[in-house]
Amino acid sequence: MATTMTAASLADSGKQIVKAAEGGDPPSTLLSLLQPLTKFTATEDLLRQSKIGIAVNKLRQNKDPKVAQQASQLINKWKIDVKGSAKHKGSSPAPGTARAVGAAAHGASRDATSSPAPKADGIVKKEPAAPAARKSKVPPEKRDFKADEVNTALTADPARNACIGLIYNGLAYLSTVPPSNVITIARSVELACYESHKQDTSAAYKQKIRSLFQNLKMKGNEGLRRDVLEEKIGAKRFVNMTSDELKSQEKRELDEALEKENMSKAMTAQEEKAISTTQNLTFPRIPQTLFESHTDLLQV
Repeated sequence: MATTMTAASLADSGKQIVKAAEGGDPPSTLLSLLQPLTKFTATEDLLRQSKIGIAVNKLRQNKDPKVAQQASQLINKWKIDVKGSAKHKGSSPAPGTARAVGAAAHGASRDATSSPAPKADGIVKKEPAAPAARKSKVPPEKRDFKADEVNTALTADPARNACIGLIYNGLAYLSTVPPSNVITIARSVELACYESHKQDTSAAYKQKIRSLFQNLKMKGNEGLRRDVLEEKIGAKRFVNMTSDELKSQEKRELDEALEKENMSKAMTAQEEKAISTTQNLTFPRIPQTLFESHTDLLQV
């Protein structure tokens, strides 16, 4: 049964496929990302707008034969879909159609919409603009991956998928960035953390993910969330930042002020103790007989 997919959802799938392939995810993850696309009936417009063909085409050279075969089958299917759609309309595919699917079939690196398709009368046809990224439907303070209806099952490991969701929740908090952008960054952060822990979902890996989440969702730390989402702070750098670097500027200043106050109190306590010790000093009493026995020495 054919599945209806929007250009935006196809574009999201393409980004996830590229991230998984570049991140060295196992073949099972790539196959799970390709599976929903087998039920998708391609059209010229959807291929042009989403660029999904370019993402899938890169997998035709994958080292895993199953992944490569699945990608090739998808490309061939989409060619047939587009031709069938054109015949159903009673016309031949526009010249740009070959490039829309050919971007995947022949590995073209150029955008499928790089030049408009000319009409028979010589008038240049303007391509439709790519659809805007889907926005969150909930208030910024209530955003998480469930509310945003985002699929976080991007790996074959449930623990890693849960961690992707946790990072997503931290990044999306009080943010207006589209879900497709947030999940892309969340995936990058989780992958960087996974690699820094020797590709093991150990207790240390999970603790690091929790720490990153807590710092992202901390009130007053909007700057950190913004910089990670805008990639001013890259994923690898982010997962290796110290606890002090992860703090907001306000928290840093507060901690410094508190440290100075504690130091001042400690110094004052030491001074008071020194004065008190000096005031309580006692000296031995000199016997009166000692003076009486030597009075002759004081006489002139």
